[in-house]
Amino acid sequence: MGFRERIRHFTWTWFCMTMATGGIANVLYTVPFRFQGLYALGCIFFILNMALFVFNVAMISCRFYFYPRTFKASFLHPTESLFIPAAIVSFGIILINITQYGVGTPGVGKWLEQCMIVLFWLDCGLAVVFSMGIYLIMWSTTTFTISQMTPIWIFPAYSLLIIGPHAGNLGPKVSNHDTALAIILTGYVIQGIGFLVSLMIYSAFIYRLMTQKLPKESVRPGMFVSVGPSGFTISGIITMGLELPKVVPHDFMGEGNGELAGRVGMICANFVGLWLWGLALWFFFISVGAHWSCATRGKLDFAMTWYSFVFPNTALTTATFAIARALNGNTPIQYVGCAMTIALVMMWLFVIIMNIRAVIIHQILWPEKQEDRTEGGWKQQSAEEQGRRQSERDIDGGENARGRAWSLARTLSRRGRAG
Repeated sequence: MGFRERIRHFTWTWFCMTMATGGIANVLYTVPFRFQGLYALGCIFFILNMALFVFNVAMISCRFYFYPRTFKASFLHPTESLFIPAAIVSFGIILINITQYGVGTPGVGKWLEQCMIVLFWLDCGLAVVFSMGIYLIMWSTTTFTISQMTPIWIFPAYSLLIIGPHAGNLGPKVSNHDTALAIILTGYVIQGIGFLVSLMIYSAFIYRLMTQKLPKESVRPGMFVSVGPSGFTISGIITMGLELPKVVPHDFMGEGNGELAGRVGMICANFVGLWLWGLALWFFFISVGAHWSCATRGKLDFAMTWYSFVFPNTALTTATFAIARALNGNTPIQYVGCAMTIALVMMWLFVIIMNIRAVIIHQILWPEKQEDRTEGGWKQQSAEEQGRRQSERDIDGGENARGRAWSLARTLSRRGRAG
């Protein structure tokens, strides 16, 4: 198969690669033990992630250009449609990295701060619209059974789950306190939506495990997606909570209550973060245990969902550093976070190598090998054929309408000449 035929199978799941790469840059920025070269290493991952994002956008644009009907089909596919928000999440992660490595650094003007404020509100709008839109499309076009359930169902909510960390990183770097407070409060609201939606899906996942056992080996990497909602919520609410006392006005939530409200908000955020940290660790160890048997037997074929080994666990790592920060720089917890950081970088490198290998040996970018494959009653060809027939009906309808209009014009013309 040539490039054009293989590009037909470039799916939205490739944006999981940019989610993972940007997540590594995020983790490296939050490491508390700084050393010479760590900032530069984080910048390398940040710049590499932007290059990979441009590559993904170019490749998926080529797919939709060469095969236009695959665009609509990707929204209707029961699995591929779940990963459409990965593009929005990747965009949000890039904005977080720009905030971390760009805003407030020496030699960078105030213009970048203003740009990132505007882009934050854009990110919020995209996150809300796409999360609701994808779920509405799923609920309108697809019927799922509990036996098909995996934590990937949470994925459309992931665009909401990074708003809190985005606000937590941007808020401290905004010079205007009123703007910073608006960003932080918005972060709390949207983060709450994302976590509560994920929490409800958690219950379906636990029910599925109780009644159907573990998912099949090929989709088990998606179990790590269950780590992300708690992890991102922890890092988001704690970083926003630590900033609250600095930005709330004197009369916030009542006359003279500003200082008290800020301190209470910070303390509540820290304790809720501790509570959710335990939940994130629990899902992490469950996911690791679920992979033990299939990994030892060599039953795991590469799929783009392997990046779930990295991205959700970057959330757990940044959450661990946030917990240490909330506990006045708890050193043992910081050491745990550093060990997790080293493991994540090694895992990212392993998955990237396996990704390249999979392209070479036709495990991906090949018919019936990725998330656009035939699944249940859904077929790529039938969906595209349906779109083609609809286009033909639209064309025929337009031609018939033009024919009727032309006949009417000729009739009126003859009547005018007869008169």
